[in-house]
Amino acid sequence: MKGPTKQSKRHIESVLAALDVLDCFLTAPSLSTKQLIELTGFTRNRVMRLTGTLLHKGYLVQDSSAGTFSPGPKTLSLGNVFERNHNLVTLAKPVLRELSLRTGESVSLYIREGLERVVAARQEGSHVVRYTVTVGQRMDLHAGAGGKVLLAYAPKEVLDAIISGLATAKRTDQTITNPKKLLKELDDIRRRGYSISMGERVPDACAIAAPVFDGSNRLLCSMAVIGPVSRFTSKKRQSYQNHILEAARNLSRQLGWKG
Repeated sequence: MKGPTKQSKRHIESVLAALDVLDCFLTAPSLSTKQLIELTGFTRNRVMRLTGTLLHKGYLVQDSSAGTFSPGPKTLSLGNVFERNHNLVTLAKPVLRELSLRTGESVSLYIREGLERVVAARQEGSHVVRYTVTVGQRMDLHAGAGGKVLLAYAPKEVLDAIISGLATAKRTDQTITNPKKLLKELDDIRRRGYSISMGERVPDACAIAAPVFDGSNRLLCSMAVIGPVSRFTSKKRQSYQNHILEAARNLSRQLGWKG
């Protein structure tokens, strides 16, 4: 029997090399060409060819101003397939359902991907007028309670990148675009254990979010209750805070968190 051809070997090597590039993003959400060269040991020319191919197919996206690459939408699509059986989403769905039943509002689970948040799971509320998002939808980290929770526990390079772009990241009149104000807000989130937003991303939307941790005390995602500002009265906000903190702790404990 003939062995594999040289051509097929080259194809396999190219695929392995491309996967090696993607694997680099397990260590950091955003990497420059120089960092990819250091991590893979490939030549600059080879890294440029591989990243160019991955960009073309949607597995990477590029921030031209920062000169960095991040995982692209295709990786999310594959991730969604995996997440159907993934422990986090599987465990989260009944928790989201119970939280929605208690509050009557829509509930979402967010994960951070690079400099954005992505809806990983959702449960619609029972009200006729409700705030709706879709699984896979991408949003800001700095605008909205769910994003701010993720940003509060994000690596320094992510926070620095968000801060540097705040001046042009205004979504509504309530969006926080002052770096000092945002940093104080993130400190408050870590201290009190939850985040609240009133019209920061969508003018009439209010959200309250809490962090979800794993057994290593590492932030995995944020969980948020979302609805129209008109329904989030002071009394209801206090009730929803209690409910979402309880739900987030419940999910965290199921994921190994000890408190």
